Amino acid sequence: MNDTPHASGSTRSTRSTDSRRATSPTSALRPDEPLSVAAHAKTEAGADTVADVLVVGAGPTGLLLAGDLAAAGLRVTLAERRPHGISNMTRAFGVHARTLEMLDARGLADELIKRGTTVDHMDMFGHINLDMTRLRSRFPFLLVSPQYEMEQLLERRAVAEGVQFRYGARLLNLRQDGEGVTAELRESGGGGGDGDGSNDGEQHVTLRARYLVGADGVHSGVREALGLPFPGAAVIRSIILADVRLATEPDAMLKLSGSGNSFAVVAPFGDGYHRVMGWNRKHQVSDTEPVDLDELRAIATEAFGTDYGMHDARWISRFHSDERQTSSYRVGRAFLAGDAAHVHSPAGGQGMNTGLQDAANLSWKLIAALRGRGADPDALLDSYQAERHPVGTMVLRSSGALIRLAMAHNPLQRAGRSLAVRVLDLVRPVSDKAMRMISGLDISYRAERGSHPLAGKRAIDLDLAEGRLYELLRRGEFVLVTSRDGRTVAPQGVVAAHWRSGRGSTLLVRPDGYVAWASEGPDPAGLHAALARWTGHE
Repeated sequence: MNDTPHASGSTRSTRSTDSRRATSPTSALRPDEPLSVAAHAKTEAGADTVADVLVVGAGPTGLLLAGDLAAAGLRVTLAERRPHGISNMTRAFGVHARTLEMLDARGLADELIKRGTTVDHMDMFGHINLDMTRLRSRFPFLLVSPQYEMEQLLERRAVAEGVQFRYGARLLNLRQDGEGVTAELRESGGGGGDGDGSNDGEQHVTLRARYLVGADGVHSGVREALGLPFPGAAVIRSIILADVRLATEPDAMLKLSGSGNSFAVVAPFGDGYHRVMGWNRKHQVSDTEPVDLDELRAIATEAFGTDYGMHDARWISRFHSDERQTSSYRVGRAFLAGDAAHVHSPAGGQGMNTGLQDAANLSWKLIAALRGRGADPDALLDSYQAERHPVGTMVLRSSGALIRLAMAHNPLQRAGRSLAVRVLDLVRPVSDKAMRMISGLDISYRAERGSHPLAGKRAIDLDLAEGRLYELLRRGEFVLVTSRDGRTVAPQGVVAAHWRSGRGSTLLVRPDGYVAWASEGPDPAGLHAALARWTGHE
């Protein structure tokens, strides 16, 4: 984590601190009224603080979510069990195209790209070279960037937007009622908001919020407190990860290969170090067993035919990977996101990306519910489960298929892998589909029967009269794209945009970059209904 956060380059609008903390003499909370402006009327006795949303977990998912909420003027507290300044050294290192589009909608993508290395081709098993330049996106590549870079970027944004951080804070219990959530935490090292760790000892605090989101990882305290099961099992054990220097550069920037008993992946960070991952079927030990570079060298040699002269490991670790998913992403006023809701194999590098996209889906819905926008705010919050749970299941299956492909051992399995690789190599539509799936560009959400074919689909970065669509999405609002004839006026709180050409179609794009409603021609009644349903405006 970043020890000295400073202002972020986010361009989303932020209400003043005074307006976020304004109070009112009213004694009851309206559904459309943030808790922070209700004079703490429904706060339980003894609660230490009041927030609109309490986010538990300051990994990438929690940081993105908290930053979005605070940028909308909500009062947000983020509790993290790690002390401030302790890096979250995890296995994530790839940022896919759809995640970069979502960061672009927050003015953050270009900065992260400058810190990493872009990879537009991937060598698999020495027989197939996936060409990511064919992706229809402003970001037709995989960005190789360690997770801590993502966290530093998102933390600076969250700090700049006014998120209150409580480091060294572990969730003990939570309870809900009709007005909010009360969370009991144990803080160590003087968590209290500045996170400088200057105070010793522990203290118990009680925090109160309208909603709570658990983004606290695979061992989620929020999920445990909600009593939700996390069914599944380990899919692969004793994987070794290391960041090393190489004496010889691989012939492909991102390379994956395997033998019958091992597989390995190597990718560049761009700073002279490479991330290397390796697994050996014949050496399965617990995560706590010592690991050294010689063990990884042996795996790489078996998988690639060389260890590329790896040396000077700055970090090395052993871990196992589970496949698990909880059944419910929402329980009342509490939500789960990221690894707290689903965890899967590292194949395809989809874990961190899926969590960030969970956050992007949930944040605007919480904002709408707290502002009383939309025809049915509670149904809108339910749609988080309806939309993101199937995505988690899909990623679980696709990453599982990829890891099992890499682990193919017996002759029948290896023959199947050879066939799959050959199909990917020779049948372009199949390889293009696979890249769109892994990159997140093919993710869509189910629309109502009779909706326009674009409804629920990802909106591409349209070049509009007012600028790029994803630049307009930085305002955190719906974007209404219409013809330039001036006959359609966007209501307050909806960003108006127009086609550069003479197109007569209409698009209503959600804050997360998916199409809410579309029409090929003028449809005032349909647009009126869509605006009322999605935004609360007519």
